[in-house]
Amino acid sequence: MVRKIVRYPDPVLRAKCRNVGEITPEIRTLAADMLETMREANGVGLAAPQIAVDLQLAVIDVSHNPDCLTFMKVNGEKVEMVKHMPIVLINPQLELGSDKEIGEEGCLSFPRLRGDIRRSSKIKVSYTDLDGKTVTVESDGLLARAFQHEIDHLNGILFIDRLNAVAKVSIKRKLARLMEEWEEDD
Repeated sequence: MVRKIVRYPDPVLRAKCRNVGEITPEIRTLAADMLETMREANGVGLAAPQIAVDLQLAVIDVSHNPDCLTFMKVNGEKVEMVKHMPIVLINPQLELGSDKEIGEEGCLSFPRLRGDIRRSSKIKVSYTDLDGKTVTVESDGLLARAFQHEIDHLNGILFIDRLNAVAKVSIKRKLARLMEEWEEDD
């Protein structure tokens, strides 16, 4: 089922999300709904707070762009990325690499708003999957960026918080205009 994506400045987007305990049928349904919602919105990731649920749950699928990374390891083994999509991550723990890069990002909770964000170019993330197994993924490229963006959401951090000071000033007016348009759309 496609769910409504909440838009900034909804307070749930600033929530520090609760850990998922048991993986129940409701959690599985929520994950399936999130994947359907993300795909319907043409996104590469979606975090539970973006559909007004304050749980440590996110989904990612970058399989539409098989050249968006140079490597992916799952539990230490090099893998083909498309065979491991989509990813459903529960209660993730993120380790950031030291090298940084700037890349353009958008967010489904900020329609028509994009910005250049500095993030780690490589990451390592451990999470629980829907089978209750612990999975560790290492990657770079768009997948690394998507992990960082979605895990930020689970901690109440938005991509606009990561803009540099000059970009924050310039985006402020554009954001105000867009928020007026979003209100008219609702």
